[in-house]
Amino acid sequence: MINIEHLKENGIDIAVISSDEKVIVDIQSALDLAMTVKYETGAAKIVIDKTAVCEDFFILSTGIAGEILQKFMNYHVKVAIYGDYSNYTSKPLKDFIYESNNGNDFFFVSTKEEAIQKLINTQ
Repeated sequence: MINIEHLKENGIDIAVISSDEKVIVDIQSALDLAMTVKYETGAAKIVIDKTAVCEDFFILSTGIAGEILQKFMNYHVKVAIYGDYSNYTSKPLKDFIYESNNGNDFFFVSTKEEAIQKLINTQ
């Protein structure tokens, strides 16, 4: 079951997603999540636990991460995924995470609190 917690920090709506199952498994499920969050909370900024994202997302050759990032950008949705990334050795993935963290739309951080702060501090 998906739990959507709605936070309002400094006038900014943020949805914090938690789930005991994978929430993002493909492009359609990512879009469904974004639209559900927007409809239920009005938030265009989403914090999600890495455990709720399928492993294929982190294998860049699948193309899932890039397509999801593009869809979120098209719909003006900003996302911060929190969790442990230390077990990934792929240089392209590390580069993708680095570039994303230096942008304004998609972030990979360690903790939920850090994810919330990242989204508060983006326009």
